[in-house]
Amino acid sequence: EPTAGGESGWLAPHAENPDIGFGGSYGGLLQPRNHQTGESRLVNVYPDNPMGHGAEGMKYRFQWNFPILYSLYDNNVLYTAGNMLFKTTNEGQTWVPISPDLTRNDPSKLGPSGGPITKDNTGVEYYCTIFAVTETPLQLGLLWTGSDAGLTYVTQDGGQNWTNVTPPARLMQEWMQINSIEADPFNAGGLYVAGTRYKSDDFAPYLYKTTDFGKTWKKITTGIDPLHFTRVIRADPQRQGLLYAGTESGMYISFDDGASWKSFQLNLPVVPITDLAIKENDLVVATQGRSFWIVDDLTPLHQLSDQIAQSSMHLFEPRPSYRMSGGGGFFTPRNAGKNPPNGVVLRYYFKELPDSNSVALRILEKDGSVIATYKPKARSRSDRMALEAGMNQFVWDMRYADAERFPGLIMWAGTTSGPKAVPGEYQARLIAGDDSATVAFEILQDPRSSSSKQDLQAQFDFLIAIRDKLTETHEAIKHIRDVRAQVNSVTKRLKGVADADTIKKSGKALLAKIKDVEEALYQTKNQSGQDPLNFPIRLNNKLAGVASVASRGDYKPTDSMVAVRDELTQQIDAQLETLRAVMATDLPAFNTLVREANIPAVYIDTDDETTTEDSGE
Repeated sequence: EPTAGGESGWLAPHAENPDIGFGGSYGGLLQPRNHQTGESRLVNVYPDNPMGHGAEGMKYRFQWNFPILYSLYDNNVLYTAGNMLFKTTNEGQTWVPISPDLTRNDPSKLGPSGGPITKDNTGVEYYCTIFAVTETPLQLGLLWTGSDAGLTYVTQDGGQNWTNVTPPARLMQEWMQINSIEADPFNAGGLYVAGTRYKSDDFAPYLYKTTDFGKTWKKITTGIDPLHFTRVIRADPQRQGLLYAGTESGMYISFDDGASWKSFQLNLPVVPITDLAIKENDLVVATQGRSFWIVDDLTPLHQLSDQIAQSSMHLFEPRPSYRMSGGGGFFTPRNAGKNPPNGVVLRYYFKELPDSNSVALRILEKDGSVIATYKPKARSRSDRMALEAGMNQFVWDMRYADAERFPGLIMWAGTTSGPKAVPGEYQARLIAGDDSATVAFEILQDPRSSSSKQDLQAQFDFLIAIRDKLTETHEAIKHIRDVRAQVNSVTKRLKGVADADTIKKSGKALLAKIKDVEEALYQTKNQSGQDPLNFPIRLNNKLAGVASVASRGDYKPTDSMVAVRDELTQQIDAQLETLRAVMATDLPAFNTLVREANIPAVYIDTDDETTTEDSGE
């Protein structure tokens, strides 16, 4: 969906209503757009069309990606910048300059673009403009600007007084483009600056920082490739000294406030990084030509330390995870590879590869009760935890254990999946041999959900009860099949037994009774997913169908769901009671007959022709 402004401009979404945003483009175009209503207008600071004119003839100079940003302190205040900084409190109806010209304003740089043969004056090419603006979150009225002509200014009183705090020439050459600036989230007097000189055939990285409102500066590029020129620098608001830098050839990271940098490429292609933004502990990366990329979760970087790196194992504390609404998730594979992962992301570290037989990952209730256990050698791929030396990741889909199943189970529109956990506090425990580590984490309710926590708890209780009843039902079916196999095995070994007919008759009666129970609980004729179209589903599938219906969305079960669940449960319980009676009377009677007949445990039919020849009889 197209938003405000043009192809190149800054975007400024409203903090409380992101349907409203401002965008820019060349010619000083400034456009608010309301995505909810579709309304839009132009509120250019000074709507004097510059087409064909050089910058020397314009009252204000706006290049094609001039800064636009809302104030951190007042959602009614919007800033934008040409060669001066402007402010509006009425959505662009009125603009007030709050600074003098904060550029070099050099006439030699303000002529027409192009040469004497073909000029190209659209306003895009204007020079001596403010290229970057930021407001500190720590001090009201403290604003910084950086220009494409290499000047840095600061005001601490909302624009009444400005100070040129440009780094000295020994650190920053004149005419360097200040490409981005970042206020230090932990120090009001701190600023980080990314500069570029590639237009002058200088491809070196240029990053700077000040901690004293620009009185002194330090260059911070150690560790960055000397040909990876820098475009952007950002400071992590959760961990002091954690910095991210985007260069022409990829990403870098610093844990020591810029004293040293390391490559932070991971799986990112080698590509120019034009901008970075941190949103709710995700790092959003804008690239030139390869779309947007996101590091889904920065919290492991917040926790990383030398002590962790030297430890034999470590379980990182996961960030709060949203229990997402929609569809109930019963048709989404467990631990599905999504971006971002749909569940609680658990990251853990092993200095050396441990014995896989000694490793497990457990999900626990707040009181320590076990919800689920995952192991490296789990049969199901979705339940299999990763196990490598170094960093590992497992995504818990927030589901409790599934109902018990049995081989060949066919279901039509029913689910045996466990229900999703309700929002609240939980624990994860990593076990490796005699070592273990436990961390707490929180599941948050989907902010789009209209249901109360009581509704979600009612849904969970309803679904977990169905899951448990399905488990009881399927265990009964497995029990029936086990008994059938054993009875058939015994009745095949009755040759020469005096009471063979009595035992066969008892066994046949027993099998008939448990067959009736099995066929009431499950449609035994179903051999494929299409068979239920011909052979009616039985009690287990009907109950699973209620769970499938009740799991859609984040809502408490309807009265009808409860009524159908109760009716089916009563019918299942009646069959299970019949089965218990058979197992308590008919089966012991059959076993008594077998025991009295002294039937051999292993029987060989000696009438086999081959056996006769070999024996010489």
